[in-house]
Amino acid sequence: MNNNETVMLTQHPDYKTEIAQILRSNLTPALLKEQIIVYHENDIAASLELLTSEERAKLYRILDTSTLANVLEYSDQLNAYLDELGIRRRIQLLSQFEITTTLDYLRQLEKDSRRMLIELMDDEVKHEIALLSSFDEDEIGSKMTTNYISIHANISVRQAMRQLIDQAAENDNISTIYVVTPDEMLLGAIDLKDLIIARENTELSAIIMTSYPYVYANEQIDDCIEEIKDYSEDSIPVLDADNRLIGVLTSQDITQLVDDEMGDDYAKLAGLSSEEDLHEPLKKSIGKRLPWLMILLGLGLVVSSVVGMFETVVAHLTLIISFQSLVLDMAGNVGTQSLAVTIRVLMDEKISSKQKFYLVGKEARIGLTNGLVLGFLSFLLIGLYLLIFKNQTPVFAFSVSFCTGAALLLALLISSISGTAIPLALKKLHIDPAVASGPLITTINDLVAVVAYYGLAWLLLIHTLHL
Repeated sequence: MNNNETVMLTQHPDYKTEIAQILRSNLTPALLKEQIIVYHENDIAASLELLTSEERAKLYRILDTSTLANVLEYSDQLNAYLDELGIRRRIQLLSQFEITTTLDYLRQLEKDSRRMLIELMDDEVKHEIALLSSFDEDEIGSKMTTNYISIHANISVRQAMRQLIDQAAENDNISTIYVVTPDEMLLGAIDLKDLIIARENTELSAIIMTSYPYVYANEQIDDCIEEIKDYSEDSIPVLDADNRLIGVLTSQDITQLVDDEMGDDYAKLAGLSSEEDLHEPLKKSIGKRLPWLMILLGLGLVVSSVVGMFETVVAHLTLIISFQSLVLDMAGNVGTQSLAVTIRVLMDEKISSKQKFYLVGKEARIGLTNGLVLGFLSFLLIGLYLLIFKNQTPVFAFSVSFCTGAALLLALLISSISGTAIPLALKKLHIDPAVASGPLITTINDLVAVVAYYGLAWLLLIHTLHL
């Protein structure tokens, strides 16, 4: 086998291009559909971006509503593609989507358009929309789905299988079956495999898992996301205030919640109030960033004024400016590392005061150790650099490198402590540490690094050694 054949075998097929080429052919609708539906819905969704609006319209016409709904739910531009469809087809698709997907689309519409579409939907979909809309967007209930199987207790395995089959036509999340009382209160769950292999004369209670995780619909997502992540179930039941089963969080929903939470945390560490998306209006994006940038501008002026206090040091030893960025950058990096660890620890609401003090001490020890290693390396490498490449005297070269290494040690130690202590203090003051800590710690670390570097330069190089 030659190299070209090996590359062709290992290269992933370009399915979306293949699909686009099929749609651009002159095949009849029946043959087009026959060739298209053999591809996975995700690949068909990926091909949409390669098509013109006329070619997409051709695809919309040949696919049945159920298949097209599955395709569009894989797309990142679902809203744009739905807007290309007529009202009747759009309503059919919205009724086929997971209810959370339908709600996400409806929420971005104008009020009158949203009301018109909802009025044209059937009563069951209207009821589901009303249920999920009754919860705030940061509550678990707004993210749940009503696509689940529930059976009543005190029935036989045969009857349970019959109820499963009856409901499976409408609800395809069948891997876990929930058992409820006549009042719809949750009793437990049954794994589909256990129900299938159970003998007909087996008591249903013998295969029910009564110790099963659950959440309440009015719980804040932030408050229970860590608890949800601890379980590896296919779905988590969602209860109302009366302990009645009203929905579930599927594994896909949980993955999306975790992804959104991580994205929001990354945005907060950058000093944003929430995560931006590609299609967010310019005004809104500026509104998220500008307030923090104005605060940082003020703090930056403080740092600059402190640098100005050391004009005499810079005037006497211009060379030390070359290593200023080294100290500042390393201090910033260390502070960010400590911040990331601390934010992660603070996600655990049960952490004790003793554990918090231990965390500060641990980060201080880490900063000190790293500072000693990096400070020594800086002393050695910068000294050799000035001696060999800048033709400085050994005393001058290693005096400057010692000052840089000592400043780096001090800056890394203090940055490690501030990167841990500041978010802990903000948490104590009921301020979100993820929002405020990132920009604040960066600026404070710059201030510390500047004072340490130029202060040591003035004390050691000018005042003591008279260089």
